[in-house]
Amino acid sequence: MSDLPSLSSIAEPWVELRLWRQFATLAEELHFGRAAQRLHMTQPPLTQAIAQLEKTLGVRLFDRTKRSVQLTAAGHTVLPLARDLLLRARDLSVLAHAAGVGEAGRLRLAFVSTAGYSLLPQWTMAFRKVCPGVKLELLEGTGDVQLPLLERGELDAGFVLHAPGFAPPHLQRLLVASEPLVLAMPEQHALSQTPQLSLHDVWQEPLVTFPRRIVPSLYDAIFGMYHAAEQLPTVAQEAIQMQTIVNLVSAGLGVAWVPASVQQFQRPGVVYRAIQGAVPSCETSLVWLNSNPVLERFLEFAPQT
Repeated sequence: MSDLPSLSSIAEPWVELRLWRQFATLAEELHFGRAAQRLHMTQPPLTQAIAQLEKTLGVRLFDRTKRSVQLTAAGHTVLPLARDLLLRARDLSVLAHAAGVGEAGRLRLAFVSTAGYSLLPQWTMAFRKVCPGVKLELLEGTGDVQLPLLERGELDAGFVLHAPGFAPPHLQRLLVASEPLVLAMPEQHALSQTPQLSLHDVWQEPLVTFPRRIVPSLYDAIFGMYHAAEQLPTVAQEAIQMQTIVNLVSAGLGVAWVPASVQQFQRPGVVYRAIQGAVPSCETSLVWLNSNPVLERFLEFAPQT
C-alpha cells in the first residue's frame, strides 16, 4: 500500500492561487507599488494579501523596511515552487480545454486486420498530425474480441468487418468501407492463369476460412452462396487472421474468400482473382457504444479516408 497521503488527509493551511500569484509578482518586483500595478490592483490590498499569506503559513516571506522589500530565506525557498505551481495551474487549464474539445486524452481503438491495410494508417496519421496530444492505444482484434471490450467500457471504438446490413445493432456506427470478396488461390493452381473464372469453376475447391464466431454474418453470406447453388463447401482449414489465411493458401491448403483490400498483402505464392457470379461483398464499420470528445474529434477525419 502507498505511504503517500490522500488529498483529503493533507492538513491546512490551504492557500489560494491568487495569493501565490501575488507573492511571486512581489518577489520579482521587490516593490509593492510596481507589483500592485502589474497585478492591476492598488497597493493596500496587496499589502494585506501578503500579510494574510504569511499569517496563514506561519512564516515571514519578506523583510520590509520603509526603503526596501527583500525575500527572506523562506521566501527564496518557496519562490521556485510557487512559480512551478502557477505554471502547472496554467497548463491544467489548457489541458482541460484541450480534453474538452478532443485534442488531449486517449483513444482506445481496436481494428480487424483488413482495416490495417489502408484505412487505419491513413486515418491515424492524419489524426496524429492535428491532435498530437491524444494518446492512441491500438489493439488488433476480431469482432468477437472487440464487442465484449466495448460493452465493458475497455475500448472507445473499433473497426469491425461484417456482411452488408449486419453491423452490431446495439452500437453506433460509421460505415467506412464497402468492398467485394475476391478469391485467393495458390499461384501454382491449375486455374490461376484462366482469364475468367466463374463460381462454377471453383465450387469444389477446398476452403481456407475463418471460424463462424469471428464474423458470423460474413461466414453465413459465404456459405449461403454455396448452399443457394446446392453445393456443399469443403473446409480444409480454419484460421483467425486474414494474413494467416493467405499464408495457408500459399502453402496449397486450399482457396479463400477474402475482402478485396487483402490484395495489398502481397504474399509470394498467392494470386487474387475476381470471380464472376453472385459473390457476396463485405463492409467495414467503425462502431462504438458511448461517445466522448476524443472519439468525436477522431470521427471528423472520416471524409478524408
